[in-house]
Amino acid sequence: MTQRPKSAAVVERNARFVPGGVLSGARMVEPVITFCRGRGAHLWDVDGNRYIDFHAAFAPHVLGHNDPYVNEAVKKVLDDGRSLYGSGTSELEGRLAELICTHVPAAEKIEFLNTGSEAVIAALRLARAVTGREHVIAMQGGFNGSHNELACNVLTPLERLGARVSPGEYPYVRLGPGLPAAQEQLVHVVNFNDLDSVRYVCEREEIAALITEPVLQNIGIVKPEPGYLEGLRALADEFGFILVFDEVKTGFRHALGGFSGICGVKPDLVVFAKAVANGFPLAVLGGKAEFMDRYADPDTSRRPLVGGTYSGHPVAMAAGIATIERLREGDGALYAQMDGLGAMAQAGIEEVLHTTGTTGVVSRLGSAFCIYLMDHAPRDYHDLAAHHDFGRDVAMRHRMIDAGVYFYPVAIKQCSISAAHVPGDIEAMVSALTGALKEKG
Repeated sequence: MTQRPKSAAVVERNARFVPGGVLSGARMVEPVITFCRGRGAHLWDVDGNRYIDFHAAFAPHVLGHNDPYVNEAVKKVLDDGRSLYGSGTSELEGRLAELICTHVPAAEKIEFLNTGSEAVIAALRLARAVTGREHVIAMQGGFNGSHNELACNVLTPLERLGARVSPGEYPYVRLGPGLPAAQEQLVHVVNFNDLDSVRYVCEREEIAALITEPVLQNIGIVKPEPGYLEGLRALADEFGFILVFDEVKTGFRHALGGFSGICGVKPDLVVFAKAVANGFPLAVLGGKAEFMDRYADPDTSRRPLVGGTYSGHPVAMAAGIATIERLREGDGALYAQMDGLGAMAQAGIEEVLHTTGTTGVVSRLGSAFCIYLMDHAPRDYHDLAAHHDFGRDVAMRHRMIDAGVYFYPVAIKQCSISAAHVPGDIEAMVSALTGALKEKG
């Protein structure tokens, strides 16, 4: 195992003032690594080690770390003296809004926020304002932010979750203490790819919104089965709930129109973050104009609350504009490039699985992929939790890191390829994987 004494020392020093020495529980992982620099497809730690990065900070770095074009746009707004005004609007907000609405069929109008969690809160609040209802449906294994009511049911052990029930009701399992019990009464958790369970809940409760990632990308890459998203759209129309696509991870990584543009299913509201600004803090709530215009309703009793001091910050606006400008170059040439690298990675990994005698499959969507150590691609979280070899997955990721390839060291987390990766990076990853899977234990 690679020794990283300087990394450990930074964490120990930080722990005097930061709980555990690391911000956010999601970053509190083994091995302990303190990164100090990122450029393109690579990361460096304070001990001087270099890594090929397939984590991409939970996937926002679609162009790679410190993309020069995006950075130059950010520098320009600072050099021009643009600031956070806290009143009125700015040209940058309008330019970015127009770009997004031009490319995203599901976004007729938008609001800017800072994080995906904030944007999801706004989406649910708007859905409740529009429908006059309170209950919400969410997905088992989906992650829709750290706010109270949807901080549940992501990586729940099967012994706590219980057997698959279809149709039926699944327990609400909190992600930690401090969440009000009353929230549980309003959130109904169902399995992905299970339309019967959605109907079951809708026939028993007045549902304001159903929120789902159109592809579950917080438990790897779990794809919608044919007809599933179309079925959600039909159920939303039948029962009158607002269909919300959480595209915090899928949006702008796979297409400028978001995944809704790829699949052709138009949600009522859509949430973006991460790749929309290549790592700068920016989130977007978009949707049908008739719903979004509620935010400007002159009748304040109909106008839901949305706000944030830092929403529309000129740095984030400039980063978002520049990121979209880069992604639309050459009529989407970067997407084709990343998809080609993804296909190369998938072929290489599948060959390694075969030659090492490892039971496994690769689930991939464009530049994002996950290696499942089971004999089929999972259809939902129950399927995954029952069949995937979690222990070997974590061991594999640790060996990859020691070989200089950064896979986030938590089982079933997606890997992300950026426009900064080159074929040599994919070849190095595949070579490291061969060694990681040959080693037992």
